[in-house]
Amino acid sequence: MDLNAALEKRRTFGIISHPDAGKTTLTEKLLLFGGAIQEAGAVKSNKIKKTATSDFMEIERQRGISVATSVLAFNYRSKKINILDTPGHKDFAEDTFRTLTAVDSVIVVIDVAKGVEEQTEKLVAVCRMRNIPMIVFINKLDREGKDAFDLLDEVEQKLKLKVCPLSFPIGMGYDFKGIYNLYEKNINLFSGDQKQHIADTVAIDDLADAKLEEHIGEQAAADLRENIELVEEVYPTFDRAEYLNGTIQPVFFGSALNNFGVRELLDCFIEIAPSPLPKNAEERRVDPNEKDFTGFVFKIHANMDPKHRDRLAFVKIVSGTFERNKPYLHVRHNKKLKFSSPNAFFAEKKEIIDISYAGDIVGLHDTGNFKIGDTLTSGEILNYRGIPSFSPEHFRYINNADPMKAKQLNKGIDQLMDEGVAQLFTLHINNRKVIGTVGALQYEVIQYRLEHEYGAKCTYENFPVHKACWIEADENNPEFQEFKRVKQKFLALDKQNQLVFLADSSFSLQMTQQKYPSIKFHFTSEYAE
Repeated sequence: MDLNAALEKRRTFGIISHPDAGKTTLTEKLLLFGGAIQEAGAVKSNKIKKTATSDFMEIERQRGISVATSVLAFNYRSKKINILDTPGHKDFAEDTFRTLTAVDSVIVVIDVAKGVEEQTEKLVAVCRMRNIPMIVFINKLDREGKDAFDLLDEVEQKLKLKVCPLSFPIGMGYDFKGIYNLYEKNINLFSGDQKQHIADTVAIDDLADAKLEEHIGEQAAADLRENIELVEEVYPTFDRAEYLNGTIQPVFFGSALNNFGVRELLDCFIEIAPSPLPKNAEERRVDPNEKDFTGFVFKIHANMDPKHRDRLAFVKIVSGTFERNKPYLHVRHNKKLKFSSPNAFFAEKKEIIDISYAGDIVGLHDTGNFKIGDTLTSGEILNYRGIPSFSPEHFRYINNADPMKAKQLNKGIDQLMDEGVAQLFTLHINNRKVIGTVGALQYEVIQYRLEHEYGAKCTYENFPVHKACWIEADENNPEFQEFKRVKQKFLALDKQNQLVFLADSSFSLQMTQQKYPSIKFHFTSEYAE
């Protein structure tokens, strides 16, 4: 296939939300519409995710949460769609942050009853930082929830988005009659006690048409006319260029569980969402239609198959085509590697593929060559900007519980940190190791995996830290020398040997920032814009 034609067909996006907003259900319904699965419940029952289960997924089963990002692909109306379904649970947010470096656009799912929640705010802030095009899907309209206009206001205020409704609900909960699609100018009506069936799609070019009363009744018709008039007065008209620039966000209403509004979302998405976008490397900007292959590792998943203890590196292809058994340059190691069985992910199965195109995600079997952020190319020395680590929220000393297994423990910590499970800091003053995580649940994951995968045991001790800040300063500045002397017991190196200040309280951080104004304190490890 011609590269440009392949690019035009591809849509790679992530689905993000607070836990329980209906992200996995929406993913499943998109797969159903694409014909990739034949039954509802396949995602929930882990039939699809079975390629992503591993020993420590006991935690996933016990707690009913997603621990790892799943990659799912399907075809719909001649488009190849790659979905990255991310964990919603905040303890695994690092995985979601990294995944957002590999997507070209995002669908944000919001629960109609709960509105904008904390985790959604954090994830949308990352998308805004990167100008990722976003579509908002307000879910669970079959239940009683907040007023549609109140929700739109909340999305604008809390998420700092400029919204543009492309569909609007007719009623809600028990009174839910359907959805008016402003994008296609039609109404979807629903029938049945369970409202499981789309009874009809009626084309309504003019809301003044008396046909409207026939379909939804006088009161609902009057309310809808009033609401749509208000929408058209208050909100901007949709402009695709603004959406692609990340300055306007279309909003759809629906219920993923009952299939309301999902087809409208998908049909509009494949029309407006971007095909693979250019990406900046440190050396230059790389366009997807360049013929030479380049890509980067955004996720490593160990023990995809517990029997074989294998690791899979997930590579987002940025430009050109990736071919099986062709040698590619691993830039950090400066050596050529060949891959005999690259995997693509088609709904519930992994398949070995001969060729993949820019925008696709390929899984490469990894014997320990890769770490997150590594670049692969056809030969050019390029470095895609590393994937930032965010300041952890929990910090603990890690201690070896079995002195005979020190080597195994070090190897295990090293590999798990490469995989991005957590962050490792080595204190300046005594070389003790501190593990920082986004959520406390990660400590259980690390402990379990060290024991079951590396035969090493560890214990933890609390280490009171408020924030980890990456330091940017002039080495020769006397102020920086004084800072290092005075604050040495709070200084550490991360895994990339970057200097980190571990502030023990927000007050201490504030005072340090005031005392040393020439030093910059960053809350992510990647700050050179």
